[in-house]
Amino acid sequence: MKAGIHPENYRMVAFKDLSDDSVTLIKSTVNTRETIDVDGTTYPLYKAEISAASHPFYTGKMKLVDTAGRVDKYMNRYKKHVANKA
Repeated sequence: MKAGIHPENYRMVAFKDLSDDSVTLIKSTVNTRETIDVDGTTYPLYKAEISAASHPFYTGKMKLVDTAGRVDKYMNRYKKHVANKA
């Protein structure tokens, strides 16, 4: 490996899927503020809304993850648009 070109903070990070609470350990340079204890070891924690553990493409199950109310926002906007045309 070439010296001096790799990031200093490349370390094991716990990625937690918020939709099914699964945790995956991956080497990363992502900045985190929280930590989590996995098997007696403390790791930096990065929270993800969806990962391969819960994504419909990988699981084969259609599951709607609406953590920010995006569907409701769209439906309200659509109702206003339809009401203005009538």
